[in-house]
Amino acid sequence: MANACDVLVIGGGIIGLSTAYAITRSAPGTRVTVLEKEPAPAQHQTGRNSGVIHSGIYYRPGSLKARYAVQGAAEMVKFCTEYDIPHEVTGKLIVATERAELPRLHSLVQRGRENGIPVRELGPSQIVEYEPHVRGIAAIHVGTTGICDFGAVTRTLARLAQDAGADLRYGHQVRAITRRGGEVIVSAADTQFRAKVLVNCAGLYCDRVARLAGLRPAMRIVPFRGEFYELAPFAADLVRGLVYPVPDPAFPFLGVHLTRGVDGGVHIGPNAVPALAREGYRWRTINPRDLAQTAAFPGTWRIARRHWRYEIEEIHRSLSKRAFTRAVQRLLPDVRPEDLIPAASGVRAQAVLRDGTLADDFLIAGSGPYVHVLNAPSPAATASLPIGREVARRAMEALRTV
Repeated sequence: MANACDVLVIGGGIIGLSTAYAITRSAPGTRVTVLEKEPAPAQHQTGRNSGVIHSGIYYRPGSLKARYAVQGAAEMVKFCTEYDIPHEVTGKLIVATERAELPRLHSLVQRGRENGIPVRELGPSQIVEYEPHVRGIAAIHVGTTGICDFGAVTRTLARLAQDAGADLRYGHQVRAITRRGGEVIVSAADTQFRAKVLVNCAGLYCDRVARLAGLRPAMRIVPFRGEFYELAPFAADLVRGLVYPVPDPAFPFLGVHLTRGVDGGVHIGPNAVPALAREGYRWRTINPRDLAQTAAFPGTWRIARRHWRYEIEEIHRSLSKRAFTRAVQRLLPDVRPEDLIPAASGVRAQAVLRDGTLADDFLIAGSGPYVHVLNAPSPAATASLPIGREVARRAMEALRTV
């Protein structure tokens, strides 16, 4: 039957394609179709990040983030090695630059050890041994952090899924979802697809896809843009590896960090500013529908009231290169504004609840023939292989009951 399948996955990012790959491996012969609105995979969150394989040190012990990040980091290194994808286990420094940060740094040490992550505490002279141009009063070295090309990982997952029989359809934006006669009918790009189970891995649009399928999730995706610079080639030797600030636990973003990528370039960022569109990679990109939906959601205003001081500072750094440079100079005193070259930005699909709370963990929901991935921010790329298996497991359970 044309365009009929057992499991239909919406979204061709790393989570959607990891799910398709996991299904083809665990249940050969299952008919899998993946719909992606872009002409190629990994065009949004997956392909627009700093490329860090996270260790899992930041996440609450016992949370999905902690469990999947620790497991996923090891699996990602193995996967990249097996398929010859550029990667390196570099380790990273988390650096305190003022005394008020020391209790939070020590909490990270404890959290890392609870999560089974090797952590080494450093003093100022030891920081300089790792990073001669970085300054701090204390730091920790996290040995299992690495870097890779997540776009290449996703393209490899797509190829492996296709080789196992999955049908990947690019340029197919989902317009409507209905149920008819025990099947899910999905309309995309003037074509109808019939599936027994639907998996929503739509990232920036996951809440809209959920509503098309009849779910009324208590969350809404509120987009935050992360802006990056890169060090000019003549300044690239200021950073050897990965350097992070001590994160503020009151806000879910890790702060501006320094990342030498697999291409040898050094990225600096991201900040976190409200995006005026779900694909708002620039200030001048405005989508009236996206903006209206964000403004109409009560959680948007509640989070704004809670974090307005933080966001004013972030917006200031977004609009002023000198302000951004001053933030970087806390870690890297020798950097100058002329050393920073604007680089491609990304947009984080942050799930926000109606009370203004930011969803702190991966969120997978749904019943009947539906599985919805409703919150999968960083470290989702790192954790994509175990997340894909979990989503695949839920999809196969749903398939057995329909």
